[in-house]
Amino acid sequence: MTDTRYLVHGVFWDGAPPGSPAGRPSGAGPADRDGGTPVMRLQDPSGRFRELALDAGSRLGFSVAAVGKACLGHHKVHGPADRDHVLCRAQAPAVRGSQCERCFVMDDFRLIHDFHRGGGVPQGLRAYLMQQHWLYVATFAGGASKVGTASNLRKWNRLAEQGAVVARYVARADDGRVVRILEDMLTRDAGLPQQVRSAAKAAALVAPVPGVELDELNRRLAGEARALLARAGVEGFDVVDERWLRPGLADGACRPRARHTYPHDLGAGGHGFRIAAVSGSIAVAALDGSELEFVVNLGQLKARTVELGDHHTSEVPAVQESLF
Repeated sequence: MTDTRYLVHGVFWDGAPPGSPAGRPSGAGPADRDGGTPVMRLQDPSGRFRELALDAGSRLGFSVAAVGKACLGHHKVHGPADRDHVLCRAQAPAVRGSQCERCFVMDDFRLIHDFHRGGGVPQGLRAYLMQQHWLYVATFAGGASKVGTASNLRKWNRLAEQGAVVARYVARADDGRVVRILEDMLTRDAGLPQQVRSAAKAAALVAPVPGVELDELNRRLAGEARALLARAGVEGFDVVDERWLRPGLADGACRPRARHTYPHDLGAGGHGFRIAAVSGSIAVAALDGSELEFVVNLGQLKARTVELGDHHTSEVPAVQESLF
């Protein structure tokens, strides 16, 4: 139990990619797809960070301790693996997603999206963008699919954090400029969007499409993307055919079974549940006193202030039959 107030920075998958040298050795059996444990990153009032593991069987109890959202600060990028997270000095309310107006303007990453169109970027961000990047096609639990990019250092983690059920890499680009040209081309010519809303991902996990169907859909879309890329007439990339490995903790969330939308507003009140599986920032969890599984979009806690405590619980719906 604690009365410390924490500002939630989100759910992160910072573990080693499945089968990588930094993780379990290749060929180690089912655990080879483990992929580590996601964490909820929390900032205390002094600015220090702690990470709360969201492992299977762990219980998460908290109450929302403030109205609205607070700014999470901004990033200054110095190179491919070197950046500073600068906390909001004003501790201002968030007005643009999870940032105040000042931090939004000062954030280096906001400039990424115009770089391939000739937009200017600071030297550190340019060094980050000039590293190798990957282009992928990802498919989510309801069948919604998208095209996206990942830097070489975040190749696996980015898809883990987005909550993909299945994904395939379709190109390896020399730098971030080329990969975004290719991304825009696939949106224009293949009709693949560049975003799937978090709410849609959570809703789809209530009744996931069978994995075989999602894999076939993703295989077809990735094949169509590669065919277009082969005719792109753009230099600085190679077409690739490589499947992304989903973290083992997400398997339970992606498996079709009876579950329900979490019935409470994560923007207020107290909550408590036991985690069974996690896909991206979305948990499948059981409430105390109930055998039902609920889909909880923990991404809704980003930029909110919470107090942790095992005594916090979520009320079980009074008429459970209505959920069936």
